[in-house]
Amino acid sequence: MKLGVICDGISRDLRHAVDVMDDFGLDYAELQFVGDTEVGDHSAQEVREIDALLRDRGKPVSCLSRHVFAGMTVANRPGDALHQRHMDALRRVIDMAHVVGSPLVRIMTPKKEQILWGAGGAEKWNVAHGAWDSILPLIAPAVELARTEGITLVVETGNGTMVNSNATARRLIDDLDARDALKVLWDPANNCWCHELAYPDGYEAVQGGYLGHVHIKDVKVDTPRATLEVREMGEGQLGPLFQPIADALRTDGYNAVVSLESVYHPGNGNFEAGFRACIDRFKTIFGP
Repeated sequence: MKLGVICDGISRDLRHAVDVMDDFGLDYAELQFVGDTEVGDHSAQEVREIDALLRDRGKPVSCLSRHVFAGMTVANRPGDALHQRHMDALRRVIDMAHVVGSPLVRIMTPKKEQILWGAGGAEKWNVAHGAWDSILPLIAPAVELARTEGITLVVETGNGTMVNSNATARRLIDDLDARDALKVLWDPANNCWCHELAYPDGYEAVQGGYLGHVHIKDVKVDTPRATLEVREMGEGQLGPLFQPIADALRTDGYNAVVSLESVYHPGNGNFEAGFRACIDRFKTIFGP
């Protein structure tokens, strides 16, 4: 496995983030916000400067992570104004990916409808009819664009999105017949909200060529109280599962990147301090 970090979890000052990466021997830079700007919105000159900095410091880009399709709903349709804005943004991110050499571009999915399939009466009374089918034509043009551009998309298992588990991510890929161009960006902490057990259940769902990228953080969820707490790595509900996940990835020969998603702070709003609290455990578990 290759180890990296989502850089803005340390700092939106990319140069400083790279300095911290060097301090801890992290090689792979995942970009989401650089400065106050989300990837896909930087000028051509800014993209060249980002590329030059990372290449000079020996930090390959693992993934460009824009929130493509996030915030859309089942009311949106292919080609409507919001969908077109997301597709235009995706094109810009792919253009940036070609410059900085990123093999992956992240997409999200529209807002979650809770019950997508059912039986025994639920199919009549409880299912959000048509919700799942409505997102397929929204994502399909992105897959075709990725094929044309020679890039791989990764769909994140996101909180509050239609794909919020590895099971739904795999189904999306299968329903779009897109295993060649779309993989799963597995964020097992996000999957805790829908109570998908990260290991073995979540891991087994992405075996067989579905997994493209991994985000690691630790959380404690309380779904009935609609409360989420990010915790220091190892101190949340994923604590006992990180090692089995890492062992399984090694056994199966996973050779892509695992990114630490540094969204924890120790109560003071200092996310770099949160990163420093988690990095040693992250490297011990997922490192060589």
